[in-house]
Amino acid sequence: MTASLAQHSGTDVAAIRQRFEQVRATSIRITRGLSPEDHMLQSMPDASPAKWHLAHTTWFFETFILQPYAAGYIPFDSRFKYLFNSYYKQLGSHPYRGSRGLLARPSLDQIHAYRAHVDAAVQAFLEHAGPEVFDLLELGLNHEQQHQELILTDVKHGLWSGPLRPDLLDRVDTNPPASPLSWMEIDGGIHRIGHAGNGFAFDNESPQHDVLLQLSRLASRPVTNSEYLEFMHDDGYRRPELWLSDGWDAVYTQGWSAPLYWERQEDDSWQQFAFHGTSQVGMKPVNLAEPVCHISYFEADAYARWRGARLPSEQEWETAAVRMPSHGSFLDDEIFHPQPGRGAGSQQIFGDVWEWTASPYTAYPGFQPAPGVVGEYNGKFMCNQMVLRGGSCVTPSSHIRATYRNFFPPHARWQFSGIRLAK
Repeated sequence: MTASLAQHSGTDVAAIRQRFEQVRATSIRITRGLSPEDHMLQSMPDASPAKWHLAHTTWFFETFILQPYAAGYIPFDSRFKYLFNSYYKQLGSHPYRGSRGLLARPSLDQIHAYRAHVDAAVQAFLEHAGPEVFDLLELGLNHEQQHQELILTDVKHGLWSGPLRPDLLDRVDTNPPASPLSWMEIDGGIHRIGHAGNGFAFDNESPQHDVLLQLSRLASRPVTNSEYLEFMHDDGYRRPELWLSDGWDAVYTQGWSAPLYWERQEDDSWQQFAFHGTSQVGMKPVNLAEPVCHISYFEADAYARWRGARLPSEQEWETAAVRMPSHGSFLDDEIFHPQPGRGAGSQQIFGDVWEWTASPYTAYPGFQPAPGVVGEYNGKFMCNQMVLRGGSCVTPSSHIRATYRNFFPPHARWQFSGIRLAK
């Protein structure tokens, strides 16, 4: 990791204190409408209960900052070191990821008390912290922002998996038309990729390096529901020539025929599950102008091939995002659903939907994991995953940047992921 907080003054400490309070408060705000039972949902091994996310992000500050650096700190509960470790093998064992929904104890009230205990200890310690602690604190805050996004993706899948499919937000959608699709040219030649070292970044965004790109074009906006329906109506899910081998297997073993959360109605129209639906149920008609969402890499790749295009490489995507940044909706807007783009030119490069790239998640030339336990954060996952770029409608706006590299296995669909084409 790199960070911008290594040099700090009294004024900086006040700003860091405020940022710490804001990030920690956001996690509580986005879970306030959930019942204790909702906090326990774990609908699949890839998802985690909201209660676990609230505890694990707190565990991070206790484990990496308070216990090694704050003299005299007393842990809230010694059992939590094991219970809420995610995957840090150097710290010892941890519960199986798929069993996190079995943690009925500790209670949600105890988890909130745990958060309050650690928050107070961090705030008291800030006046005495050194540069290395401020670096870890910034990592912890960005880690929590990642889990805020995961709370919303995991809760959505959990609520959809139940029979009632409740509506958690009282909101009425608008239905502006989608903007016409145009193409943005990406110059061929040598381009500089990766984080420049100013401000926070995860270690997988470095080091900066040169890449050679061919002249190419990037779509001005993400693919819409209307455009994806054309693929579906043309038997896109039943044409093996469009699919990678593993993708074709997934279509048949998983029974895919539409994006995740879509359901065909008796009149052949489509509805989708969202955080805001109709009639107190989280189902609503598919808005044709919205970016298509909850798409796997396999589906994105098949659609691109059907359209006579392809997915961009992450190097092409970053080159375009640096030159032509544009913003859509983020977690801060509290819409929690991708919105139609507006206006001309590039749209929604940041926000609304994560955009699959054609790039496997591998290390940049010269990459070195951070020393110590935090080195397990990113590097050991550089296998069998594909890179996504740009953030989504459940990504905090202060968390995203052009160099940010998200990664998921190619079959994953519960993330707010969509498609931007390249040629």
